[in-house]
Amino acid sequence: MLKEGVFLGKRYEILERIGSGGMADVYKSKDHKLNRFVAVKVLKSDYRNDEVFIQKFVSEAQAAAGLMHPNVVNVYDVGQDRGLYYMVMELVEGITLKDYIEKKQSLSAKETISIAIQMMTGIQAAHNHHIIHRDIKPQNIIISRDGKVKVTDFGIARATTSTNTISTNVMGSVHYTSPEQARGGVVDEKSDIYSAGITMFEMITGHVPFDGDSTVTVAVKHLKEEMPLPSKEVPDIPHSLECIIMKCTQKSVAKRYQDCQEVITDLKHSLVDPDGDFVNVIYSGQTGRMASRGTETVVMSDEEIEQVKRRNLKSRDSRDAVRRDDRTARERVRARDYDEEDDYDDDDYDDDYDEQEERRRAQNRREKERRRNGDSRGTSKNSLDPDTQKIMKILLVVAAVVVVLVGALLLSQAAGLFKSVGPSTNTETDEKVAVPNLLNMTESQAKKALNDRNLGYAVSERRASDQYEEGHVMEQSVAANKKIEKNTTVYVVVSAGPEIKDTYVPNVVGKSEEEAEKLLAEKNLVANAEAKYDETVEEGKVISTEPSAGAEVKEGDHIKVYISLGAEKVEVPNVVGWLQSDAESTLKNAGFKVSVTEEYDNNYEAGTVVSQSTANPTKAAKGTTISLTVSKGKKTEYVTVPSLYKMTKDQAKRELEKWGLKLGEDFVQYDNNIAAGLVIDQEYQSGSQVEKGTAINVVISAGPDETGQPDSGGGNADE
Repeated sequence: MLKEGVFLGKRYEILERIGSGGMADVYKSKDHKLNRFVAVKVLKSDYRNDEVFIQKFVSEAQAAAGLMHPNVVNVYDVGQDRGLYYMVMELVEGITLKDYIEKKQSLSAKETISIAIQMMTGIQAAHNHHIIHRDIKPQNIIISRDGKVKVTDFGIARATTSTNTISTNVMGSVHYTSPEQARGGVVDEKSDIYSAGITMFEMITGHVPFDGDSTVTVAVKHLKEEMPLPSKEVPDIPHSLECIIMKCTQKSVAKRYQDCQEVITDLKHSLVDPDGDFVNVIYSGQTGRMASRGTETVVMSDEEIEQVKRRNLKSRDSRDAVRRDDRTARERVRARDYDEEDDYDDDDYDDDYDEQEERRRAQNRREKERRRNGDSRGTSKNSLDPDTQKIMKILLVVAAVVVVLVGALLLSQAAGLFKSVGPSTNTETDEKVAVPNLLNMTESQAKKALNDRNLGYAVSERRASDQYEEGHVMEQSVAANKKIEKNTTVYVVVSAGPEIKDTYVPNVVGKSEEEAEKLLAEKNLVANAEAKYDETVEEGKVISTEPSAGAEVKEGDHIKVYISLGAEKVEVPNVVGWLQSDAESTLKNAGFKVSVTEEYDNNYEAGTVVSQSTANPTKAAKGTTISLTVSKGKKTEYVTVPSLYKMTKDQAKRELEKWGLKLGEDFVQYDNNIAAGLVIDQEYQSGSQVEKGTAINVVISAGPDETGQPDSGGGNADE
């Protein structure tokens, strides 16, 4: 799973995961080049080294890349980035049809038809590009918030020009797979029609027609079991819708609708004639409503009603030609290389078809013979066979409806409800309107111009143009002034503005932010500055760009420019009072350099940090040098000892203090030559150097010795 903010292809920013499938995750993303939200499908990591899955993933993008249609989820881009394979698609905000069915349990007939028309329109668009979807199911149909139905996930799509069969390992979801797809046969557009029929069955009933404990069990049911009638579970289902579903899901390819447009036509007809017998479906083996009315639909096509009315040779030739075409189609089906061991055989259904066709032809021959012989019994109600009686009843009903419509038209004209241009009213002309000239209109103007004429508006493509302003119509799918039916959608191509030209990223590394913006602007590029730390680039200068210098880009692209904040700053540890060794180790581990100076300090022991150049809460860049002052211990000061000879004790004390010394102990000694009370000697002789603050001991004279004893020292004995 990718993290938010990751860029793919240097333009698609991952925002959030919005879905996950068997082989890929889908993310809502921002396309920064075109400034729009997109869906990015990223191949799961389990399959990134599997060449088969990678090829399948790329094939999906290639298959859908050419489709640009309102009912198809458009594919914009496919690429690879750092080992990630991704596909960029239109972002459709909405809900899958599967979730919608589960939420509502089952859908109404009108809602089923409305969704089915848009679904079949999208499938037809794929078929027009020779692409078979192969995996039509409610999970691959998205209903947008504005009600638009879109077909998505062309994961196992293949071009219709391919003659290869498809194996079970790439078969679509088994609950919706066609019989020929389940048995590994040749698959064409009618396989998608079968899957669409199963999807319609699920919409109207709330569940799939075939289910089982394993995929094999379900596949066998698609091959062998009769399709259940929706009316058995939904009694009020319109007969025409039931017939459409049953015709889509015929096991014989030749008996299904031959293209999606036929399905769309009958679905639209069903909206206005819900219980009509206009669906030409051949179906047998069921009891109840479908079986009885199914036979009628075989006989009563519009062409056959006209044939009965004319009763001429031309009608018979026309029917024979139709039958030959049907037989040719069935023969092509039989010619396909089906597995001989499979119990499923188209002959069972063809025989039933031939039997009904033969009965119809025989009845026509008998009717012509009676008319030729003038047999009045041919017109008797009792002599008519059941099929002819049904035909006559329907003709009478049609005639009655025509009379009612004509009467209503005359009454409405008399009341002034219709504005008549001439003596007669042309219904077909009234239902058609001229398409306005939309070229160079804005989107809102074009939409209003079409809506004013009961026409729909849709954008099929946005394309660069130097001729038309951005947001103006440059092409329209139907030429101006051409008359088309009301409620038809006109598709337009809208200008995306002038063509975006290629350019390259200039080298702005080492430039200031202002200089970089100027150089990029000269190339019509937009600078998106982002600051980050860098130890090698000066603060305020460009470190690098993304894309890098010289890369080819489009004008108008946003270029990310990284501006240096200098080296990253971190807090400086406070190491004052620490031992020098511990302080240096801590600072260096934090990324700093250290310088040391020493000085005497009476407050810190030797080897202790006294101060530092930077301390908390200051931050500094890594690599900054932090200066430390380390104590050398207390500083010793020496002074010269003065002479204290013949000073009194007080005089000696003052003299010593003057030099920063102290008077120490005093000793008394007789001296016949020095008067009592005077210093006759000192511990340190005058002129000697002692540490400041040293205490100097002295000897004080006690005067002559009265005992007549000889002088014991301190003075001159001869005196």
